[in-house]
Amino acid sequence: MYRNVSKRRMAWLLLKDTVNSCMEYRVTGLAAEAAFFTLLSLPPLLLGLIGLLGYFDAWTDTDTVATIRQNILDASGTVLSDKGVKEIARPLLDDVIEGGRPDVISLGFGIALWSGSRAVNVFVDTITIMYGLEGRRGIVRTRLLAFLLYLVALIIGAVALPLMVIGPETVVDFVPSSATLVRFLYWPTVILLSVAFLTTLYHVSVPVRSAWREDIPGALVALTMWVLGSFLLRIYLIHTVEGPTIYGSLAAPVAVLLWIGVSAFAVLVGAAVNAAIDRVWPSVATAAGRAQRAAWTREQAALGRARQQRTADDGSAEIAPPSEFPERWAQFLPHADIRSRLHHHGKRDRESGAEREPKRAEAQRTEPGRPDVGQPEAGQSEARQPEVRAAEDGATRDGAPPA
Repeated sequence: MYRNVSKRRMAWLLLKDTVNSCMEYRVTGLAAEAAFFTLLSLPPLLLGLIGLLGYFDAWTDTDTVATIRQNILDASGTVLSDKGVKEIARPLLDDVIEGGRPDVISLGFGIALWSGSRAVNVFVDTITIMYGLEGRRGIVRTRLLAFLLYLVALIIGAVALPLMVIGPETVVDFVPSSATLVRFLYWPTVILLSVAFLTTLYHVSVPVRSAWREDIPGALVALTMWVLGSFLLRIYLIHTVEGPTIYGSLAAPVAVLLWIGVSAFAVLVGAAVNAAIDRVWPSVATAAGRAQRAAWTREQAALGRARQQRTADDGSAEIAPPSEFPERWAQFLPHADIRSRLHHHGKRDRESGAEREPKRAEAQRTEPGRPDVGQPEAGQSEARQPEVRAAEDGATRDGAPPA
């Protein structure tokens, strides 16, 4: 497709392929999903970390713990009311810092690990699909990989993100004797850490092994888009969120969510760039993996046609899976089994209801003090019965239903 074309033409085709991939695989929606789960993991993660500081307060500065506590309460005040901060946030935070709530610390870390790994799982799944290699890694392996990547992201993020925020001058204040060296190595170190993590994320997300350096272009694109997107987002937030705003107390969470969404979007666009490059210059492993995937798809299509032919010969209709049924669940929980079970339970309920109906009628007939259905009540004149039947026959002949 891209052979024997100029470099400018190839760059345009790669750009178009990347845009098509982003639109086909709903990159904006997946970035929003990853941003939501990332934001969901931050409060319990901070709560667990603060709880650990409470256990190690002998080795930490008391002023440091108090400062962190006050900063968290101030941040809570942007979301909760004064009453909520006073009755909910402050007592809970004090209990956690004092080391009296290990259950809250454990629950916080558990929720943070689940939610954060769920966000990373979005990246792993999307990158695998962009390369056309879905189905090669199972659900359990994918989730374990996302869990490990989330732990690595926490470690690298704990170093890289503060460096990006505080800037080199703050570091120089701690080591004034090495000011020149810090200023010279500061931003290269931050960039190298970021590129190394993004390249590793792209590299291990693909279920087949290729050279690590082949994923560097996507990492550079993602980092560039992240810097540009953060700059534009800052301009937007200055004019919309700071000062009087319609967001009110939700301004800070909305700003954080937008920034995480921009970051997730940049990561997925970088993955799309790597996938487009791999389709032009495929590695041996990815080409073999896509060939196996194509062969498996043809085999499944042949099996599907054979099933349709058998059902047509038998005169029965095959139940197609619903559009929302996850494809990777099909081998563990076939959709036909679910519908057959529902049909079986419904049929059994109808049969049991039909069996109960004669018993209910028999109980009504034999109930003391209750006249039998269709029998005249005691004291009813036998002479009146022919008159009633004659009236019913006359109404039927006139076309009206009998009374």
